[in-house]
Amino acid sequence: MTLQIRIAGFGGQGVMVLGQMLAWCATNDGLNAIFVPTYGPETRGGTANCMVTISDELIYSPVFINANYFIAFNEPSFNKFKDQVSKDGKVIYNSTLIQNVPKKDNYIPIRATELAMELGSPRSVNMVLLGELLRQTNLFSEDTVKKALLHYLGAKKDMIDLNLKALHLK
Repeated sequence: MTLQIRIAGFGGQGVMVLGQMLAWCATNDGLNAIFVPTYGPETRGGTANCMVTISDELIYSPVFINANYFIAFNEPSFNKFKDQVSKDGKVIYNSTLIQNVPKKDNYIPIRATELAMELGSPRSVNMVLLGELLRQTNLFSEDTVKKALLHYLGAKKDMIDLNLKALHLK
């Protein structure tokens, strides 16, 4: 089993945290993982994307062209990478910010920004999108994700609880 996941959005949307968490969850569960970040010149608001490869075998290359899963946070990112998905790949996209998308069997809209706002946690968009990826793949258990949240958020228990709730929004 090898999964290649591209995540893209604006800096500050949680793109890199999501990629790092996926890699952390994989290694925690005994899988191999590589996280490759790419940043635009700006710190916040610029472009940000990353590639995450997860496998139960050795990973020989940190980069790939066509992802099995592409998670798009915003329209510019969607437009840039939507065609770099494998034949059987899926595109999970934030339909709050990405509109006028043609209906395709492999396109999965999720109102991530809207759902995170309803939760009262606008910074949880990445966890809403992660929840959809987990529903599609059954890649990790909620317990593994909770451990990753503890690792990345430490003592911020209220944020951990909010992010766990965000995983279940759809």
